[in-house]
Amino acid sequence: MTISVTFKRNVANGLSVAGFVFLSGVAFAGGQYSLGASDTEIKIGNTMPYSGPASAYGILGKTQAAYFNMINEQGGINGRKINFISRDDGYSPPKTVEQVRQLVEQDQVLFVFSPLGTPTNVAIHAYLNDNKVPQLFVATGADQWNDPKHFPWTMGFIPSYGAEGRIYARYILNNIPNAKIAVLYQNDDFGKDYLNGLRVGLGDKAGKMIAAVQSYETTDPTVDSQVVSLQSSGADVMVTLATPKFAAQSIRKVYDIGWKPTHFLTSVSNSVGTVMKSAGLEKGTGIISAGFAKDPTDPQWADTQEYKDWLAFMKKYNSSANLADIQAAISYSQAQLLVSVLKACGDNLTRENIMKQAANLHDVKMPMLLPGILLSTSADDFAPIKQMQLEKFDGTTWKLFGDVISASGS
Repeated sequence: MTISVTFKRNVANGLSVAGFVFLSGVAFAGGQYSLGASDTEIKIGNTMPYSGPASAYGILGKTQAAYFNMINEQGGINGRKINFISRDDGYSPPKTVEQVRQLVEQDQVLFVFSPLGTPTNVAIHAYLNDNKVPQLFVATGADQWNDPKHFPWTMGFIPSYGAEGRIYARYILNNIPNAKIAVLYQNDDFGKDYLNGLRVGLGDKAGKMIAAVQSYETTDPTVDSQVVSLQSSGADVMVTLATPKFAAQSIRKVYDIGWKPTHFLTSVSNSVGTVMKSAGLEKGTGIISAGFAKDPTDPQWADTQEYKDWLAFMKKYNSSANLADIQAAISYSQAQLLVSVLKACGDNLTRENIMKQAANLHDVKMPMLLPGILLSTSADDFAPIKQMQLEKFDGTTWKLFGDVISASGS
């Protein structure tokens, strides 16, 4: 007997896209499958901080769910509907472990897609690899996601945090060679990856140029005291390596105390809708960041077909989302890439083949990524996006400048 079930979004208990088919005692003959796939269904797991200190990132899971809803309306992937089960982990590693074990052992998902957060993904890294469950296109730029030799079931998506840190270092060396640098970073693998990249990029000048470093915990109410301490160092460059809530606080406090450093901000926290507006648009004017996706607030994209398609999708399937949040463009691109990989799998929906297809991307262009940003992977390279472009905030939107660059400077 076939039982047809439609799932609805419930942040407390998980987020699901309409999925169908729970069949008992039926052997499938249409394809090759691992647990979680069948002739009619592809079951995908996800964890996302819909609550907690990183809840601003919840838009990623909601946008992905909306995109898969659209795909299901269009007939699914090779005739199979997507059952997307997204659970709230509150950006808490122990909770992530609990939720992922439930996804794998009880929900029996085919793979885990785009789980968000560096510390949270670290917590499930070994478990998923030990059980040979793909941890695919993770929503974090930690360098360790590109290690196919030791972790063949984990693949990243966004550019490396370390690479981004090196890009900022190169800009500082070229344009502010006598800088005194103050750094605010999140005290976990996320912040440390960025900080290490900055130090590596500065090379033997790091010890002299970095005048002060302050960290914060995600449980801290504010970073105001850290910003004041950094100002007292006499630094004329500020590098904020923070998630959205604390990034907005940093921008606001730097402005409010009258400090005017050249300010750098991580790409994962430069959303106009959730960070810059929260801080106060005028308070972020002049901040430098790096990007790889088209910012929806940048008017240069408004007349392009790619932007119009994205906007139409958002209005029809994700109407409650903030259209000024670049994370909605990034997660849209992640979902598009996953659908492309699953289509390439054809009727071979085994975990092994999914990783094989994901590791076979060649100069893939995504509609809502910046021109010149191409995705490539191979059996020994699990980092799809390796390029970024610098940008400066003008009080309304981010203005791109310079060329598309990689961590090597090319």
